[in-house]
Amino acid sequence: MDVDAALLSVGEFGRYQKRLTVTFVLLQIYVACQSMLIILVGAQPKYRITTPEVPSTHEELVKHVVFEDDFTSIATEWYLIKQEAYKVNLAGSLFFVGLLIGNILFGPLSDRFGRKPIFLTGLFLDVVFGFMTAIAPNYEVFALSRLLVGLVNGGMSLVAFVLTQEFVGKSYWALTGSLTNLVFAIGIVAFSVIGYYIRDWRTLAAVANCPGVVFFLLFITIPESPRWLYSQGRTEEAEEGLQYIARRNGNEKIFVQLKPCAGTLKAGQPTHGVMDLMRYPTLRWRTAILMYVWYVCSLVYYGLTLNAGELKGNRYLNIALYGLVEVPAFPLCLYFIDKSWNAGLGICSMSCRIGGILAPFVPSLRSLNPSMPFIVFGIAGMSGGFLGLLLPETLNKPIAESIEDLHTSAYQRLEDKRKKKVESQESTQS
Repeated sequence: MDVDAALLSVGEFGRYQKRLTVTFVLLQIYVACQSMLIILVGAQPKYRITTPEVPSTHEELVKHVVFEDDFTSIATEWYLIKQEAYKVNLAGSLFFVGLLIGNILFGPLSDRFGRKPIFLTGLFLDVVFGFMTAIAPNYEVFALSRLLVGLVNGGMSLVAFVLTQEFVGKSYWALTGSLTNLVFAIGIVAFSVIGYYIRDWRTLAAVANCPGVVFFLLFITIPESPRWLYSQGRTEEAEEGLQYIARRNGNEKIFVQLKPCAGTLKAGQPTHGVMDLMRYPTLRWRTAILMYVWYVCSLVYYGLTLNAGELKGNRYLNIALYGLVEVPAFPLCLYFIDKSWNAGLGICSMSCRIGGILAPFVPSLRSLNPSMPFIVFGIAGMSGGFLGLLLPETLNKPIAESIEDLHTSAYQRLEDKRKKKVESQESTQS
């Protein structure tokens, strides 16, 4: 059997997989805290200048500035105001530069060396660099730490999402994927609560980073992904991993025997790489659409969320509302994935982006003036939703397990699997 068939016997979502899923999903609270940290750590409090003349240099400005709010931030510690205020946004941008690099690097690394070692290495470094942020002696070290945290945080969370999917049967992918994003939103709310009670920025950075230590210890004992082992031709190890999952699920009598993977590379055969996304027409247009959709998601999501601290009203409430406002979207998406088709996902995406237009006005009802950036966010999100309609349907369709499967219709793959199942049953009976 292949991995999908084996998981039907082992258990697509048994008690062990449920525990793994819960742990991976809760990891998103830690990821959210790191992603949103700059909103509070870089917050600029109200201040006044005690001299009637505007200081001409930063050194003179520092001598005459009095901060009036009850929290500290990198702005208050290093006086990042006036001509130095850009450094706060620069630190935030460096984090996202790191995310970009991490997502590019960690995917191929996890394909080459395995999911587990790359994931654990990323999580360990994430914790180390997170504490580096908390104890940074100056702005330069702080900015460097945010770049490094972004690099390992983005890459680690990418591999974590893949592991969450690969440990369960494909019929539960929609559930685990939606839960991952749902808990990230809840993590934003949790971060706002932590920030409300911890007003010192260094303490806040350290406390927000501490859950990473706990998660690293919890993940040390997880097995390698059977799907990855199977894709690498390490069939015996994949069988052992599936047997381990079966035992932890309470299925002691299950015996797993996998057939050779159709996509396994043979000696002398060139390996597949990132360039295959451009080489094959089918992958090329799908990749282009997905890249645009994710670009739009990032533009809208972070554009709105990182703006929460700048809105009128209570900044902690604003941040919490930004997390809460997206929570209903995930059960809605899950319904469309399970019950409908990609058109449903496109409509859902457009609905979420329309909600994104309204989200900035939720925290402060006093401010009813429309803002052009938010309209741009909404239009961009709707265009991404429409493009999502062009993606192929996956509901009740067999998964393409190799490049060769891309050139075979989903119906033909389903028919081939049905014939093989019938032949297997006839052989067993005879």
